[in-house]
Amino acid sequence: MTKRTLGEVPAGCRQRLLAHYGPAAKPWLDAVPGQLARAADRWKLALGEYHDAGHASVIATATRLDGRPLLLKAWVDPSRYGHEVEALRLWARGPTIDVLEAADDLATAALELVGGQPGGADRPRRELQMVAAALHGLHAFGRHRRRAGVLPLLTDHLDGEVGPRIGRRLQTLNLGSWRPLAEAGQSTVADLKEGSRRSTVLHADLYRENVLFDWRGLPRLIDPLPMVGDPAFDWAFWAVYYDLGRATNRRLAIASRVSRVPIPVLAPWCRLLAVDGLLFYVESGDPRATLMAEVLGDLLATTSRSGS
Repeated sequence: MTKRTLGEVPAGCRQRLLAHYGPAAKPWLDAVPGQLARAADRWKLALGEYHDAGHASVIATATRLDGRPLLLKAWVDPSRYGHEVEALRLWARGPTIDVLEAADDLATAALELVGGQPGGADRPRRELQMVAAALHGLHAFGRHRRRAGVLPLLTDHLDGEVGPRIGRRLQTLNLGSWRPLAEAGQSTVADLKEGSRRSTVLHADLYRENVLFDWRGLPRLIDPLPMVGDPAFDWAFWAVYYDLGRATNRRLAIASRVSRVPIPVLAPWCRLLAVDGLLFYVESGDPRATLMAEVLGDLLATTSRSGS
């Protein structure tokens, strides 16, 4: 009932995965069409076509025997597969997507297709307010359901990855006129501390493309990079990255109102993420560096006036 395979992974997806994981991902990319076919055969699905999206997985559409459409997702990194499936199951019946099937041996899962099509349904007028409410609900689920020791810790991510790479990039990159800005942003987060009493399961990858809307106009958060830690990290990520360079301070105000975390507490997290993003964009030659420099400059100006 399934196609033998879908053929080669789309060139754009292949390029993104090789850029993310390096040449070591090439054998996996060559093998993943067969991997998807095995999963489809196991779950009695008819394969559709590739959905060319994402930087850590290969995605394809498929159909169940009853005609219900879904997505097949195969991860390069088995640990990332395990963490994402664990988080989505933990958030079940919340504002995310359902895991319909999962195969640990293939690091592949069948997932709900939001809005009946890749990319979901149309976005509603009150998008920001609805996404903020959904994120607040997601954090509530995480606090009540998380299991100790299953997911990575935000503290380890900050101490083991974010801090060292900021330090390295500040030392080695030619930042030109942006150096004072980056150093000012970095200096304001030196004493950043997590609020352990607020700890929950974080989405930690809140780009706009990772928030879809269903037929009812409700937000569904997809593609998490889950960690356990202070929800201020998620709110700051949403404020900075959700629509880079547009309405940053509006999202920050909504985040503070909905989460009841004061802006002076959220602001250092925003600056941390903006500094990290600016340095990454400079190092990778990404033209978004200019936008991120503007966001960081605005954050330094406006949140300083607010008393943070």
